[in-house]
Amino acid sequence: MTVTAVTNTTTASPVANKTSMASLGQGDFLKLMTTQMQQQDPFDPVDQKEMLAQMAQFSSLAGTTEMGETLKTISAQLDTLAEAQKSTADAVAALAAAQTA
Repeated sequence: MTVTAVTNTTTASPVANKTSMASLGQGDFLKLMTTQMQQQDPFDPVDQKEMLAQMAQFSSLAGTTEMGETLKTISAQLDTLAEAQKSTADAVAALAAAQTA
């Protein structure tokens, strides 16, 4: 497989690179895959199994990321619920103490 030169490249620090890699989305993946398919040698194409494996891996990663965000939301809601229950228990205890006094 021959590699063609890329123009307009810039170098970035490793920290900036981590930030930009974290913000890549499904559109970026599809753009990369489309470019890869356009640049491949027609007489030696990329193996379909390899391409499907990449797509499945990205889909799995997207699902895991979404699940992580959902779990964070659920955790925040449970924290709010626990605080409300504690406040209620404190109020009931104060009311009970006021009635017995």
